Amino acid sequence: MMRKVVFTVGAVLRGDDAAGPMLAKMMVDEPIAGWDVVDGGQMPEDDLGYIKQVKPDVLLLVDAADMGLKPGTVRVLDEDSVSSDFMLTTHSLPLSFLLKELSTCCGTVVFLGIQPAQIEFFGSLTPEVLDAVKAIYQHLADGASFADVKSVYDDVRSDDCAVD
Repeated sequence: MMRKVVFTVGAVLRGDDAAGPMLAKMMVDEPIAGWDVVDGGQMPEDDLGYIKQVKPDVLLLVDAADMGLKPGTVRVLDEDSVSSDFMLTTHSLPLSFLLKELSTCCGTVVFLGIQPAQIEFFGSLTPEVLDAVKAIYQHLADGASFADVKSVYDDVRSDDCAVD
């Protein structure tokens, strides 16, 4: 049986950076058949050992990423774009390093970035980002793949604000 893991990253006290942990909470509250969830929080490197042990066939990494798009926009990011353009500084480990490590133990790694509106301390998730999280959850629940989600390079100036 194919092993699939959603690995979320984010700081719950930093507004829209809580998008990843919110998705993890949704998946714990209402599990999606065929998917396990690991909430990496602010220090996803703490969960690398577990991920390497599980060796999922598919790993979906979800985090807020400043892509210069409309808040709530969801895009697939690759290791190169993360290391050069879309790094939020709320994490203790560069996401480019995390992606490199994950690629050594996972079959397919897909990184979904969600454009935040704000990441201030003690801020709440904005409605646009919460809608994006709900759309990702529903996309997983519907059994859809993320092959249809645009890469950040497909249309950097897009006005889309949901999973497309």
